Amino acid sequence: HWVGDITYIKSHQGCSYLACVLDLGTKEIVGYALSSQPNAALATAALNNAIQRQRPNTQALMFHSDQGCQYSANVFREKLKSLGIEQSMSRRGNCWDNAVMERFFRSLKTERLNQLAFINHSAVVGVVEQYIQFYNYKRRHSAIDYKTPHQKYNELKKAA
Repeated sequence: HWVGDITYIKSHQGCSYLACVLDLGTKEIVGYALSSQPNAALATAALNNAIQRQRPNTQALMFHSDQGCQYSANVFREKLKSLGIEQSMSRRGNCWDNAVMERFFRSLKTERLNQLAFINHSAVVGVVEQYIQFYNYKRRHSAIDYKTPHQKYNELKKAA
């Protein structure tokens, strides 16, 4: 199961938007995209990035998100349908349904972004990419027995 969501990051030139795809089994950020527009193209780019990087059996995959316009847009829904990915959406107004993704965004902001000021979108991109590398390969998680997401991925891959 994958989950996705979008958050904003302020810079002196406006906002940057980060769309992430997280694997619930490993807590790994398997795909992401950044843009200056929070639209369906951003959500689709993050999904495409995840598929390119992970190469999953999409017929066995479920993608969960909130009911935001980016995830309910025809272009995004058709992308999922064309890949055979089952779509799941949160109940209206219930952020707890996507708590794992929200928790990642909280970690990103409190551990890295909140103490920084960004001049522009390019500066945001560099820091976010560095944090995702740290998060996936070095940051340990109590929910997965104090392993990194990538260690958990390797563990599950061996067991399969």
